Amino acid sequence: MKIIVPMAGRGSRLRPHTLTVPKPLVPVAGKPIVQRLVEDLAGGYPGQVEEIAFIIGDFGKEVETELMAIAEGLGAKGSIYHQDQPLGTAHAILCAAPSLTGNVIVAFADTLFRADFSFDVNEDGIIWTQQVEDPRAYGVVKLDSDGYITDFVEKPEEFVSDMAIVGIYYFNDGDNLKAELQYLLDNNIKDKGEFQLTNALENMKSKGKKFKPGIITEWLDCGNKKAVVYSNQRVLEFNKDKDWVHESVVAENSVIIRPCYIGEGAKIVNSVVGPHVSIGKNTHIENSIVKNSVIQSDSKVSDALLADSMLGNKADYQGKFSDISLGDFTQCKI
Repeated sequence: MKIIVPMAGRGSRLRPHTLTVPKPLVPVAGKPIVQRLVEDLAGGYPGQVEEIAFIIGDFGKEVETELMAIAEGLGAKGSIYHQDQPLGTAHAILCAAPSLTGNVIVAFADTLFRADFSFDVNEDGIIWTQQVEDPRAYGVVKLDSDGYITDFVEKPEEFVSDMAIVGIYYFNDGDNLKAELQYLLDNNIKDKGEFQLTNALENMKSKGKKFKPGIITEWLDCGNKKAVVYSNQRVLEFNKDKDWVHESVVAENSVIIRPCYIGEGAKIVNSVVGPHVSIGKNTHIENSIVKNSVIQSDSKVSDALLADSMLGNKADYQGKFSDISLGDFTQCKI
């Protein structure tokens, strides 16, 4: 099986944290969002993942190297493709055309999930969904009495279904998917000004392909600072039986209230950290209270009361209680 990961967007809603890295590489509980996603998908597949193909923008060689390492860590070949223009979901996936063969999972790296990703590889396709209160912002599906999908509707203005497509799809015939995507581009078939995957799914269904829904237990958005902090809290809760405090962490006259992730080389002095805090490697925290926050690597926090906050890499924060969003290489003294 192959995993195709479109992730060309920079994540403008998460700025300043996406000024130096793309959103899917922002860490949640110590791992980049995209790494958590592909690990969960690979864990639900009974066989070997042969290849993970990442579709990116102009993110630079350092990002490409990190993505290749994520694939290799799962024993898979890593591939990099580029999407130069935001022309829609169908166009994004087709950028990885050489990798669209055999069994394929397409997973957009915008969010994290809690779900059982095990599935029957013999199904024509599986579309993972979750019930939402307001379906107008999503692609949605309708089902027949046997539980198969009858309709795909992109961002309906009027109510047709509240089962939203979350951005993860399985296809047992990648070549067929590729042909349907190419047909949309060749014939300039757009919906709301873009080439949409839902149009290809409709074409496949009309030709006899049958799709079943997969169910997401919890859908975690990572689109802005508040959402990332909440997602970090939930991932830590999912894994609260694990000790994610690295053995090299130095804690002097301090209390760590789990669940927390604290990376290699971190130092905590005269402080209370947790619950639901993630701290990157080599970050120093002194004379502070930190809870429900994400602090990345090589940063310094002192004389602070932080809650519901997010600090980037190499940030330096000295001050008082705040709800802040501090980007990479930023200094703040209060």
